[in-house]
Amino acid sequence: MVAQRGFSRVDAVAVFSGALRDKIHKLKYDGAHGWEIIFGRLIVGGMESHPEQMKGVDHVVGNPTHASRQPIQHIEVIMDAAYTEDVTRHFPLGAPGAHRLVKKAETSRSANQSLDGKCVAAAADAAALTWTGDTGDIKGATVLLVDDVFTSGSQLQHGALRLRASGAADVRGLVLARVPWGA
Repeated sequence: MVAQRGFSRVDAVAVFSGALRDKIHKLKYDGAHGWEIIFGRLIVGGMESHPEQMKGVDHVVGNPTHASRQPIQHIEVIMDAAYTEDVTRHFPLGAPGAHRLVKKAETSRSANQSLDGKCVAAAADAAALTWTGDTGDIKGATVLLVDDVFTSGSQLQHGALRLRASGAADVRGLVLARVPWGA
């Protein structure tokens, strides 16, 4: 089952509703700076509160957005903030601006798509991902793939499959928020 899904487990910090949903949208679609600091702290808090999930993790990377994404590359600024918030350097987060996983081409967005549309967009998104570190860094590695919102799981599933095809032994997921079932 793990080989088919690509990832072994996905944890969410919170439910995607109310004020959190609104603030994620403010950062993601309006470029409202300041929220990335809070979201970075939530990511670090999620990792701190689940030490069993962090055991053996070699790399913590964001599911990237393309450099042309407007108004902001939201995952990148959240991951940069998470690095800053990890003051003890307890987690294998890349330094600000040194993202190990990058999206080399713009792809269509999956927001407001049907489940089939989300899967198609996620497959295209994963095909555009490139590991920027040494290829030996990912061979046999355990990677924690971070994203903002888990709706259908397509983005994380396809991203994890891409990382596994690149040599990662295990891919785990952590999201800021998970959409409630049936929403």
